[in-house]
Order: sequence, then C-alpha cells, then structure tokens
Amino acid sequence: MTADDRPRVRLYSSEFCSFCFAARRLLEEVGADYEEIALDDDPELHRSIAEAAGSWSTVPMIFIGDEFVGGFAELLALHRSGRLAEMLEGAA
Repeated sequence: MTADDRPRVRLYSSEFCSFCFAARRLLEEVGADYEEIALDDDPELHRSIAEAAGSWSTVPMIFIGDEFVGGFAELLALHRSGRLAEMLEGAA
C-alpha cells in the first residue's frame, strides 16, 4: 500500500492547546502522515468542522479519512486498542 492509498489524517487544532500537542506527538510516534489545520484565526472554518464532527466544538478534532474519530482521548484509546494502526493502514 502506498502513502497515497492510506487514509488522510487531518488534525484540527489550536496553537496553545495541550491536547493538540499530545495528539500531534502520538500521530508522529506512530508514523502517521497527517495534515494539521489551525482553527485559531478562522471561526467560520471552526464552525464548519464542528458541524462535520457532529457538533464537537473542542480541539483537537481528528479525522481519519472521512471519519471523525474524536479528540486526543479517543485517539489514544484507538492507539491502545490497536485500532489506530488498522485505520491508518486502511483496514478499517
């Protein structure tokens, strides 16, 4: 499977968010290619992403492919269960 075949990971974040920092570190630790999008200066984008995430309004907001997986706690739970690796490989 090539990098182009893997699910796209998007991390919506805020500059001074400690949970965003932790999510970034975890994604880097597992070798995930991800795109980080800061929401600090774009309230309209923040509203739009929150709506796409089922009214989740806090950061981080993490999507793998088109699936909203939650914030840092949910990402960590996926990692601990082994499910994150499966999702990153596209086996989800």
